[in-house]
Amino acid sequence: MLLNYTSGTTGFSKGVMITGNNLAGNVTFGIRTELLKKGDKVLSFLPLAHTYGCAFDFLTATAVGTHVTLLGKVPSPKIIMKAFEEVKPNLIISVPLVIEKIYKNVIQPVINKKAMKWAPNISLLDSQIYGQIRKKLIDALGGRFKEVIIGGVAMNPEVEEFFSRIKFPFTIGYGMTECAPLISYAPWDEFIPTSTGKILDIMEVRIDSEDPYHKVGEIQVWGENVMAGYFKNEEATKEVFTEDGWLRTGDLGTIDPEGNIYIRGRCKSMILGASGQNIFPEEIEAKLNNLPFILESLVIERNKKLVALVYPDYEALDSLGLNKEESLQAIMDENRKNLNKIVASYEQISKIQLYPKGFEKTPKKASNATFITVLQRTDTPFTVPGTPSFRVPGSLLFPFSEKYSLK
Repeated sequence: MLLNYTSGTTGFSKGVMITGNNLAGNVTFGIRTELLKKGDKVLSFLPLAHTYGCAFDFLTATAVGTHVTLLGKVPSPKIIMKAFEEVKPNLIISVPLVIEKIYKNVIQPVINKKAMKWAPNISLLDSQIYGQIRKKLIDALGGRFKEVIIGGVAMNPEVEEFFSRIKFPFTIGYGMTECAPLISYAPWDEFIPTSTGKILDIMEVRIDSEDPYHKVGEIQVWGENVMAGYFKNEEATKEVFTEDGWLRTGDLGTIDPEGNIYIRGRCKSMILGASGQNIFPEEIEAKLNNLPFILESLVIERNKKLVALVYPDYEALDSLGLNKEESLQAIMDENRKNLNKIVASYEQISKIQLYPKGFEKTPKKASNATFITVLQRTDTPFTVPGTPSFRVPGSLLFPFSEKYSLK
């Protein structure tokens, strides 16, 4: 039995009881589908304390005899691209942030050139241009991999759409610690854009909806990879399983007849609009994060209106001499107007509120056993027992210490 502590989205750490069968289900799936083979090379840069990196960069790789190179530094674009060039991995296991940073540093400068902007509009040049961009990106990642598997959190839709257009060999999987971690996956040449792959052959999926193909409901799973429960936490275990034994993922989505899963958002983050519309903050945030000088965002409800908490790209602003209150306010006002043009009327953002540092989206424990940060999307009060806290706009509450407030 392996205990892997996770906070999920509920705010408190829970010990996920991962059995040998759970781990074996992931490893044997990796072997059976030949994700890795004997003699392959892998660059491991994900935390091995997380099930994603552990299951595939370590356990599966060890089981088949893959050569693993551990990256001992934070995977910044410069560091990781140098490592890709040296290792030339046969498979890349990643989270979206790493790939999106490489996209911004390697690909965007190319497609922003004037010649590149108009060339794809000429049909004869279309495939040639995309082929050149695809080769440049593949070369930047070592040039030898068969595919890039992306998981962990949702990928930026703009990046995903562009990768699909240039036929870049990537796929997006779906999983969670409670499944050690894999739930769905499809090889890149079978991957359906906007999906998170196909339910594994050792797992089953259902949607808590009267019409699972068209109407969004909670994604529930059952099978070999599902955990035994939460360690010494019967209440949380009972809450996360249905009466007939299916795991409630907490994610909302649909499926198709082939078993591909399409995620729309989180159950606990969905906002109910004034006229009963379901608002998924993650979808608005994805669009907002594509706008100029925005690194991170969090959409919340405040006084029956939607407000966006934004962490700007201060480095880019500094480089252009725009990191001044008037300039920043003008930029964000323009971003808000442009965002509201492309979202539904009930998804309109009333205000953008700036934050000086990036958001810590899930609670972690400090050395003194107090929680560092808790983010909420509504104005419902939330406190951590035993820690002093106070209310700030948007119901962002955290222990009363500046160094613990924001990451």
